[in-house]
Amino acid sequence: MRIGIDARELCGRATGVGRYLGGLLREWATSHRSHEFVLYAPAPIGMPLDTRRFATRMVQGAGGSWWEQIDLPRAAPADHLDAWFAPAYTAPLRLPLPVVVTIHDISFVAHPEWFRLRDGARRRWLVRRVAAKAAAVITVSQFSRRELIDRLEVADSKIHVIPNGIDRVNRAAIEPPRAGVPRLLYVGSIFNRRHVPDLIRAFAPIARSRPDAALDIVGDNRSHPYQDLRATIAAEGLSDQVRWHEYATDEQLRDLYAGAGAFAFLSEYEGFGLTPLEALARGIPPVLLDTPAARETCGEAAVYVRGGVVPAMTAAIETALFDRTERARIHAAAPAQLALFSWTRSAADTLAVIEQAAAVR
Repeated sequence: MRIGIDARELCGRATGVGRYLGGLLREWATSHRSHEFVLYAPAPIGMPLDTRRFATRMVQGAGGSWWEQIDLPRAAPADHLDAWFAPAYTAPLRLPLPVVVTIHDISFVAHPEWFRLRDGARRRWLVRRVAAKAAAVITVSQFSRRELIDRLEVADSKIHVIPNGIDRVNRAAIEPPRAGVPRLLYVGSIFNRRHVPDLIRAFAPIARSRPDAALDIVGDNRSHPYQDLRATIAAEGLSDQVRWHEYATDEQLRDLYAGAGAFAFLSEYEGFGLTPLEALARGIPPVLLDTPAARETCGEAAVYVRGGVVPAMTAAIETALFDRTERARIHAAAPAQLALFSWTRSAADTLAVIEQAAAVR
């Protein structure tokens, strides 16, 4: 079977969806050798793959909706594909193939105020039509499944819940970070729903009482309305203790995780929380807002903030950094929670959905 894949998210600096697609491709590269994959992108992809099984097609264009809806349908037929996998919410509407699309969340429907007017309207219009036309819809959590049914009226029978995986980590070699290491880490693109300015404000009392305390923020700023993180850092007098890395390589991320005493991800809306799980896999206790998706992802292996007010965030961060009993509890709960998430299982289940879609063509 030949499977076409929209690989735009692997161009340049891969973030959330790019890492999702990368996790699947790494597994497919070592298994399921009866299939061939054709990756379509407007620029070179930043992932080495066996070109005998993973052909890459450079399709000229800007990589936006016009590229997806006009340029891709013109290019794909020459490759005689059996199915199309769209890992990032949308797919070409005119493609004469069975389409499987992953819709990670529908924040643009649930919270239109977080999106520019034109961008939000485009997303809502296109995702509704792609979901209706697709042979199957994959999503990453039961929370997102309920959102798709309730807000987009996607048929339950069409939806397949396949959680993200996490990178393999030798947990036997991991000791829980020492309590009292006042280094906090955030990793993820910066959206309004993730309350990064509030995280900075919540960290401020700890930083003032502990000159050795540090907060590392990793992620590019995609907020709307725009949130000025540097102004927030300056207003709190934390220029020497808060470092914002707009991007970090895999090696830099490993070093940041290795030095962290706790991880904070104070998001009020997610389909799946991948970076908190990656922190947990490295023995780092996560601090999360208490939401259904956060509970589904991390279970009991986290410190939860109820109410979302800054003083409660500060208290939760202090607990994750300094409370030896709570840190030991999270470390003990982590293995069972992490066992629920595997790229091997995610890749196999995703490919099974694509195979089924192609079989009923």
